[in-house]
Formats: sequence, C-alpha cells, structure tokens
Amino acid sequence: MDAEWQAKSEKQANAFQREREAAAVAVIDWQGAEQARRRALEDQLQANDKTHLQELTNAQANQARLRDRLATSDLRLSVLLAAPGGGSGVPATSSPGGVVHGTARGELDPSAAQRIVAITDAGDQGLIALRACQAYVREVGR
Repeated sequence: MDAEWQAKSEKQANAFQREREAAAVAVIDWQGAEQARRRALEDQLQANDKTHLQELTNAQANQARLRDRLATSDLRLSVLLAAPGGGSGVPATSSPGGVVHGTARGELDPSAAQRIVAITDAGDQGLIALRACQAYVREVGR
C-alpha cells in the first residue's frame, strides 16, 4: 500500500509540475506578445508624432513665408465688398498680374493682414495638434 500511495503521489507531483511549467510558458508567451504589441504601438505613435511635427513645421514655414510676403508688400490680402443691390457691375481692382472682373474687392491694411495671418497660424497649429491627439487616441484605443 505504501508503494502504491508513493507512486500515486509521485504521479500527482509530476502532473502538478507539468501544469506549473505549462502555466509559466503561457505567461512568458503572453508577456512576449504584450511587449511586441507595446513596441508596435510605440513605433506607430512615434511615426505619428514625426508626421504631425512635419505638418506643423510645414505650416509654420508657410505662415512665415506669407508674413514675409505681406511685410514686403509682395502680397496683398483683399476682401470681397458687398455692393448695394447685390452687385456693382463695375470691374474689381486690377492686380499687377491681370485684371479681375466681377465682385469688387478691397485691399486690407498690411498690419491687419499680418494679424489675420497670425490668427490663421494659431488656428492651423490648433488643427494639427487636434489631429495628432485624435491619431493618438485611435492608436491607443485599438
């Protein structure tokens, strides 16, 4: 009876050991998969950051060029003027590049144009930041 009990006990101990080893392997495999998934997410987020940084840099460069052109009077901003009765029938002001016919336009003061460009610059930066946040949330939410 002792030998039978000892054999049964050994068999149970071996089975328990195999179960523990299988559980440990499963945990190790799970950790490896989670680490790989985390690395992939970090890589994707880094790529998104790089893309959004490039968008922001491009937008800032475009805004700087626009401000410079406005400052040197190389470029003038204009607005459509509302005419009484819906239309003036008079050609709009001409530009050095050609004559524009249609709705009348009025040129903005250069300092007002600079302020408008600064406002649009802040708006562009806000939109780029919003897209970056949305991309981050989409990636993390997966």
